[in-house]
Amino acid sequence: MKPWMLLDVARAPRDEGELRLYRRGEEFSIRVGNRELMSSRVHGSEEALGELACARIADRPRPRVLIGGLGMGYTLSAVLHGLSAQGQVIVAELIPEVVAWNRGPLAILAGHPLQDDRVIVREVDVARILREEQRAYDAILLDVDNGPKGLTRNGNDWLYGHGGLRAAAAALRPGGVLAVWSAGPDHAFSDRLRKTVFKLEELRVRARGACGGARHTIWIAGCAAQTAEQASPPH
Repeated sequence: MKPWMLLDVARAPRDEGELRLYRRGEEFSIRVGNRELMSSRVHGSEEALGELACARIADRPRPRVLIGGLGMGYTLSAVLHGLSAQGQVIVAELIPEVVAWNRGPLAILAGHPLQDDRVIVREVDVARILREEQRAYDAILLDVDNGPKGLTRNGNDWLYGHGGLRAAAAALRPGGVLAVWSAGPDHAFSDRLRKTVFKLEELRVRARGACGGARHTIWIAGCAAQTAEQASPPH
């Protein structure tokens, strides 16, 4: 078997470890320390995240979608396939090297989605966008870290907490949807979603899609009617 070759290293913000990009033949892996964060072998659930979210906004003529976390581009590619020609996708990716990898060695994996004219990449924390923008998106997709129980960044705790969920609700247009990917179930996070302003579906999807694999969790949270207090962005 061919050995893994280290291609590049990215420092996570606030000195919270390193992301390492590896290649073995046609296979790519991004790791944090000795743990694999994502792999080109396994991306069915990331694609499902994009497909499920877009299916719920398919009737909107000019949909606007926010994706938190670029990964290897599979979720973005799925969103673009499900989005109208008049749609727009904003990708928030905090680590510049991940964007560079997706324009370079990883670009071919998901079909060069960053070349699509409907895509805007912002090299910022998605939490910043959620804090600053209201009623701006028809769908918000979060594929950040390993889900609510973070692997790479302690700062992601706010994003999946009550403050982050209230900010996501405020950033959605009426009837919008919040879709969240996780490596596994999290009952506490499900409860937080229900206690915000969301109508919740919790789905288990295969990591390799039709080919099986481990079961990952996707929450599809439809934005219910908001009170003025609930819709106000957190301070």
